[in-house]
Amino acid sequence: MKTPELRMIPVSEIEVLNPRDRNVAIFNEIVGNIRKIGLKKPIVVTPRRQSDNSERYLLVCGEGRLKAFCSLGEVLIPALVVDVSDEDALIMSLAENIARHQSRPLELLNGIKQLQAKGYSGKQIAEKTGLTYDYIRGILSLLARGEERLLVAVEQGRVPLNTALDIMGAGESDDAVQEALQNAYETGKLRGRQLVNARRLIERRKQLGRSATRYQSKETKNISTSSLVRIYRNEVERQKALVRKAEFTQQRLLFLVGALRELFSDENFVNLLRAEGLATLPKYLAERVWPSGGV
Repeated sequence: MKTPELRMIPVSEIEVLNPRDRNVAIFNEIVGNIRKIGLKKPIVVTPRRQSDNSERYLLVCGEGRLKAFCSLGEVLIPALVVDVSDEDALIMSLAENIARHQSRPLELLNGIKQLQAKGYSGKQIAEKTGLTYDYIRGILSLLARGEERLLVAVEQGRVPLNTALDIMGAGESDDAVQEALQNAYETGKLRGRQLVNARRLIERRKQLGRSATRYQSKETKNISTSSLVRIYRNEVERQKALVRKAEFTQQRLLFLVGALRELFSDENFVNLLRAEGLATLPKYLAERVWPSGGV
């Protein structure tokens, strides 16, 4: 590839190769920054000769900056001109989005799918994007099965990729899905908050389906009365289960508070704790063991 050349390019001659929706707040911030201090980083384009022998450009990186310039009424924009193929331009655009983490998860993941559709193998995609081969292979597997909800959770770091693959592999059986979740917990793949996230994800996947798109397809738009009743019943059962868990937890807490009160009434036990440097309790428990603030 030749050394990039910095030019002033007419915005009207630039075509966006991989357009995407943008966050309004972020876009307004870009516009405000450019209005105040100008463009700090030029966009990247690649030239394309037209049938009439005129030259136009494909945008490789910097769609937000280009749109901001247009909204400000500018007719020229600083651009680095690189000579690359359409495929390489798409890879460069995808790689920049991954590096900046400002795209929505599904946009990045569908970008990987586009590269696969153009004939790139998982290993080639990994090499060009800087991601690991195992990650790319897992993402492509989830994409092939339409597991958008799992994909978004993986990209946002709420659920590990290997756990998402286990959930997908469990199929439609509730017992198999719960078994996959239990195995992930026992093998240390899921801990703490991730376990809670995984349970919520499974519930939403069961109730709302695999797709994470904002609007449902025409087939799912017309929800029947029986479907609404089923969703309502499932939600009621979920809430009842939550209440039962809360009541059980409260009972265990009351038992713990009672046991601690009895133990701390024993001077020998208290002296033993002091000798080991364990004479204090977490504030939450201390307020319940000694409501009056005594020790």
